[in-house]
Amino acid sequence: MSEQNGKSWLETLGCRVSEWVADVAAHPFAQIGFVVLCLAWFFVGWNINILTAGLSILAITLTQMVLNSQKERDIDAHRRDVAMHAKLDELVAVSIKARNDLVGVEERDEEEIVELKEGVKEAIADPPVGE
Repeated sequence: MSEQNGKSWLETLGCRVSEWVADVAAHPFAQIGFVVLCLAWFFVGWNINILTAGLSILAITLTQMVLNSQKERDIDAHRRDVAMHAKLDELVAVSIKARNDLVGVEERDEEEIVELKEGVKEAIADPPVGE
């Protein structure tokens, strides 16, 4: 079978089902309906062991589906972050007054980034003479 974005058709289908189930399960009406179902089950007097087993399976399944949905969102957010950094790097690189050592700053250690940020704050507070 052909693959789209490195995923098989089965994985793509699983991701879409996971996203749909996570969206439906997160809706307040679904949560209220779930509580009503559990209360009705209890008051009707059906076997609680069946409800308990079903709830355990449902909890594990929903957890996995929500985690998969979050993973897909994180991948998309990372792609957007990389694109934004590329755009910012381009703007810094073509600006005459910009410091070119800030291009690609997101790849550096956090301590270096903090030092550069402090330097930028100082430069803003103390503009060069003649401006």
